[in-house]
Amino acid sequence: MHSDSAVPPEILSFIIISLVQAKSGTSLDLLFTGQQWGNPGKGSGHMKYIIAIIKPFKLEEVREALGALGIQGITVTEVKGHGRQRGHTEFYRGAEYAVSFVPKIKIEVAVDNAIADRVIEAIQISAQTGQIGDGKVFMLPLELAVRVRTGETGSAAL
Repeated sequence: MHSDSAVPPEILSFIIISLVQAKSGTSLDLLFTGQQWGNPGKGSGHMKYIIAIIKPFKLEEVREALGALGIQGITVTEVKGHGRQRGHTEFYRGAEYAVSFVPKIKIEVAVDNAIADRVIEAIQISAQTGQIGDGKVFMLPLELAVRVRTGETGSAAL
């Protein structure tokens, strides 16, 4: 049993918290996937959650490309991982070292469905070096976004 103000546990499991930069400053948005939370109301629509894994030195180019499309908020995280290349070897002071996990940048952005393809294209073009390890871009459906500060939902909350 839970109080009227508590969020049911089945809803909590679908919450992704993302810090999003808005025009007026930083706000905390809750992005809900999997189930709807309440009535999406006005401003709801089809949205996509795009995740890109890129080389760290390409971050500024990607950020500028997204800005040119009018994307105002992104989340950036420093991550480590490997793809098919399974890491690489480096030489330091004459000794060879295996680097199993390669440093990367993870970019997360929630966008309206209408511009999702352009966002993916902008990321792909601006992050590309033509070398192994350029990264990956993933697109997932996004059911609902709620701006905590104002209560706006859907694309209006992005």
